[in-house]
Amino acid sequence: MFVTSSLDVGGTERQLALISTALRARGWSIAVFSTGGEGRFAEVLRRDGISVIVPPRSGRRGLGILLGGRAFRLPLAVFHLFRVLWTGQFAIVHFFLPEAYITGAPLAYLLRTRLLVMSRRSLNNYQQNVPLGGLIERRLHSLTAAVLANSRSVAKQLEGEGVAARRIGLIYNGVGETGRACVGRAQLRAVLGLEEAALVLVIIANLIPYKGHLDLIQALGRIAGRMPPSWQLLVVGRDEGVGAAIRSRAEALGLSPHVSLVGVRSDIPDLLNASDIGVLASHQEGFSNAIIEGMQAGLPMIVTDVGGNAEAVVDGETGIVVAPRDPDALADAILRLACDGELRQRYGEAGRRRVEAHFSLEACVGAYEALYRGLLAGKRPGEIPQVRYE
Repeated sequence: MFVTSSLDVGGTERQLALISTALRARGWSIAVFSTGGEGRFAEVLRRDGISVIVPPRSGRRGLGILLGGRAFRLPLAVFHLFRVLWTGQFAIVHFFLPEAYITGAPLAYLLRTRLLVMSRRSLNNYQQNVPLGGLIERRLHSLTAAVLANSRSVAKQLEGEGVAARRIGLIYNGVGETGRACVGRAQLRAVLGLEEAALVLVIIANLIPYKGHLDLIQALGRIAGRMPPSWQLLVVGRDEGVGAAIRSRAEALGLSPHVSLVGVRSDIPDLLNASDIGVLASHQEGFSNAIIEGMQAGLPMIVTDVGGNAEAVVDGETGIVVAPRDPDALADAILRLACDGELRQRYGEAGRRRVEAHFSLEACVGAYEALYRGLLAGKRPGEIPQVRYE
């Protein structure tokens, strides 16, 4: 059983849905428990025949109303998870995202679940805001059979938290053939109101401060006069508080006609196909799905040197890697690719080949399957070649 705190739109949620569906197709019995309730990926999982378990809706009916609604969402979720673990027969319980790990791992351990697995999907910067949560995570690591990282940067941080190297596994995110575009480039550009010859940049990341959207707007402001005519930036993702600041900064720099916030989209492959350059300006990352999805679509990628970004993008071969929080470096990289179509094509083709060789969904799911079979046979990640990171 996978336990997560969200099935809404996000990189972790999308990856969990892909992994669950592929594992079920390989014959594994899969259930997904979401402490955060329903989300966009819940229906996707159910459609693929996977059991999705969510706690009762607090604040609407029954016990949730009596206890005061949303304030009791997490306690209700924990109680419900306890019941599921008590009655279920799960050989492995695998936790995604910190909230699910902190609340669920102690329950699973107390109920003598045989094998616990935790996936760290980001750098541990979030622990600075919740020191107690970081302390609890460190204590829980000793109870888990495997602690997974999705980049070497994350794996090294886990070692720094005291996890023995033999219990750390490395599995990179994977993308599948379902990531191919369905709508033609010219057709989607027409729908979006983009000129056929326009240079289109795209950033796919929920609008969160650490994703660096404001750095990107600042960078574009410094080179706008040297960019090709009719260039456009597509900002794709859920607004989690930064949308107004992005619009305000773009307006102040005279970029409003060139910047489109298109919100949450279900046609990501089509948007990538309609674009010319992919950008991720984040200040912190574990390993970004958006990067390998952009590379799979043949886009040259400009990324910041944080987390696993530079493990995905080979600087000077599949894209350009720049320092984080550095609008000048970001501007130089954008201008270099914007003015050189041959370089864009060369980087894009190399990126597509790199994804096929290293970040396919088949390789990713194969590594998960090898991990689970190894754990059931009494091995630790360091003894399983497909996930050993050293």
